Amino acid sequence: MNRRLWLSVGAFIALLVCALSVYLYFKAIPYPAEIDHGPSPEAQANPYLAAEHFLRKQSLTVSHANSLDILPTLEPHQRSLLLLGDRSNMSPRQVDQVLNWTRAGGRLLFVAEALWDEKTGQSNDLLLDRVQLHQSLSKDLKEPPPDPVDDPYPKLTKLYLENEEAPAYVGFDTAFHLDDPKNLAQAWANSGKATHMMQLTHGLGSITVVTDADLWKTPAIDQYDNAWLLWYLTADTAVTLLFNTDHDSLLTLLWRYFPQALVALIALIVFGFWHVGVRNGPLLEPATKARRQLQEHLRASADFMLRHNGQHSLLQALQQDILRRVRHRHPGFEQLGVAEQWLVLARLTGQPTRAISQAMSPRPKQRLPSAEFSRQVAHLQTLRNAL
Repeated sequence: MNRRLWLSVGAFIALLVCALSVYLYFKAIPYPAEIDHGPSPEAQANPYLAAEHFLRKQSLTVSHANSLDILPTLEPHQRSLLLLGDRSNMSPRQVDQVLNWTRAGGRLLFVAEALWDEKTGQSNDLLLDRVQLHQSLSKDLKEPPPDPVDDPYPKLTKLYLENEEAPAYVGFDTAFHLDDPKNLAQAWANSGKATHMMQLTHGLGSITVVTDADLWKTPAIDQYDNAWLLWYLTADTAVTLLFNTDHDSLLTLLWRYFPQALVALIALIVFGFWHVGVRNGPLLEPATKARRQLQEHLRASADFMLRHNGQHSLLQALQQDILRRVRHRHPGFEQLGVAEQWLVLARLTGQPTRAISQAMSPRPKQRLPSAEFSRQVAHLQTLRNAL
């Protein structure tokens, strides 16, 4: 009976699952869905990737470089060089190379990177100073007179072209302003208050200076006429974009975002090496519990006195001991002259007076060589033992 009950329950569950599956099959409606995984690694590594694709669609040849080392390989004729990366390390020699390349017929576009300093008469941008243009902050400019024609887009930069009724609108950063104190520019583009692009001829080529290039990066290039302006400035040329796409190393990123963990790891590694490291010498054996001999104590006492009192005190102590002994054997010794004392010592010890004179004469306090000190001690001990 039990077995039949379990079989019935199993059959009922199987039937219920089949019925539910059929119901879901007829009721479920498939539909397409797009999952946005964000920008590709290539787009993340290259902020101007969309600009490169756009220019290629306009039938232009586009290449990318990380440094000015490629400049000697670029033919200036019908070539545009866009310096879009950091130029803070640009040397005067490189500035000369770029301007000579432009003078030979190349089109140069670069971003102004530093503000003009009135006190020093220069900026930190060597290339900008060489083309004699100045960059300042728009907020430092005087307010322009009121425009009789109402500007509907005062924060957009307008570029007017010949034979065109309406200007092109581009999205430069309006925080910066370009100034042309020598009136060298042949074309420019302004927002409601400041100038953000200037063009001037240079030999057979041309130079375009802009306040920023963010309008040609991936998030902004499809806004306003930003993409059109890039094509307009590079039309009918091969384009080389120069900017550095090198990224921070893993160690740099770890130090930036996890400094505490990195310090703890380094400390753990140092402690591990210290723990397993080889010692500088063999381990000292434990001192024996047996009593030391009298000779060892005497040697230790002598070493202690030599270190703390010096050689002079030891030699003087021996000399005083010799004089004490000779006074005991020869009454009235201290009343004799020095020469007579040495004669008495020679008679009592059997040593020549010259040797006694050398041993008993006062010693200078400067340190003696080890051999000389040992010789003096041995000589004095011989005299003392003979008394």
